[in-house]
Amino acid sequence: MATIEECRAALEKLSDSMSGAEGDVREAAALDRTVSCRITDLDVTFVGRLGGGRIEVDDTVEGPPPTRAQIRLALTGDDLVALVDGDLHFAKAWGSGRVKLEAGLFDLFRLRKLL
Repeated sequence: MATIEECRAALEKLSDSMSGAEGDVREAAALDRTVSCRITDLDVTFVGRLGGGRIEVDDTVEGPPPTRAQIRLALTGDDLVALVDGDLHFAKAWGSGRVKLEAGLFDLFRLRKLL
């Protein structure tokens, strides 16, 4: 089972990848939105902001997020690490229910370019 530190490192790696992206991926990552990433097996949530092509984690809270973020992701720590490392395909994981992504319709259309 992935640790909180490994999950934070995976989010930082994802943020680094997004900030270096080009084209459609860069455009999709340019959203300015609040985000939460709930790690279900650790019962923690990383909360922060997507802005300037990066994910900035502001806090880690126990349980569900204290407020509803505009973009919400929920998955296990192992799945987060596997997604970021390229060992798990997002669309398959989302389709099977291993990963839950919630956002407004406009944001979902833009985020699909990241997949």
